[in-house]
Amino acid sequence: MSQSIPPLVTTDWLADQLSAPDMRIVDGSWYLPMMGRDAKQEYLDGHIPGAVFFDLDDVSDTASPFPHMLPAPEKFSSRVKHLGIGDGHHVIAYDGMGLFSAARIWWMFKAMGHENVSVLDGGLSKWKAEERSVAREHENPAPRHHTARPNKLIIRDIEDMKHNLETEREQVIDARSRGRFTGQDPEPRPELSSGHMPGSLSLPFNELLADDGTLRPEKDLRSAFESVGVDLSRPIVTTCGSGVTAAVPYLALTVLGHKDVALYDGSWSEWAASKGSTIEKG
Repeated sequence: MSQSIPPLVTTDWLADQLSAPDMRIVDGSWYLPMMGRDAKQEYLDGHIPGAVFFDLDDVSDTASPFPHMLPAPEKFSSRVKHLGIGDGHHVIAYDGMGLFSAARIWWMFKAMGHENVSVLDGGLSKWKAEERSVAREHENPAPRHHTARPNKLIIRDIEDMKHNLETEREQVIDARSRGRFTGQDPEPRPELSSGHMPGSLSLPFNELLADDGTLRPEKDLRSAFESVGVDLSRPIVTTCGSGVTAAVPYLALTVLGHKDVALYDGSWSEWAASKGSTIEKG
């Protein structure tokens, strides 16, 4: 990643850069059904000026039985170019919860070879709390040329994960709640058993966040990983329920300078639904 493109930017920084011609802002808000929130309507009700709405459910492999899997490179490029995002643009992703789905959008751009991407720390909630301006008009940017060049080094599939059970080369961090990890609490998708992949470590994504939805300070992030048994000198794969919040520990590790991180795209939605996958509880 270019040293000039940080993984996180602050609201102060973004407010100063709103008119920069080489920057594009995306509202990547996405919510679980039980949250009772409508991301598209919230975007229309108020978004950061100039931001376009990135529909996570649409910019995905809609033919897959699993939710919002990475789309084909051609589909990704087609969708983002019609959002006015082209090669070379610095993309800033945010969401309405502070730091929830924006990290997934950030990771998707990186997985498609677009390295000039950052997450707005604290998201729209922090922006609004600081009484900064919001826009309500629907943005309609001119299409730009975008070329996806998938970076398979940061993507894991189920075969990779099964192979890792044998090699134990990569540590696996599960960002779901501890109750889902242990099997005590049900999954939000009722057809799936809760539990976890053998050998994986539980670190709920919200334990990496401060009360205002920003990422915690680096020393606290380091402590959070180490407290659950993560060796920060070794390779890591992050996972969660469906590949969304797995991007939060991925982002945190990137902030800490970790270079050998990947994300299991199918996550628990795929693992728990696939024949022959081992599920542990406790």
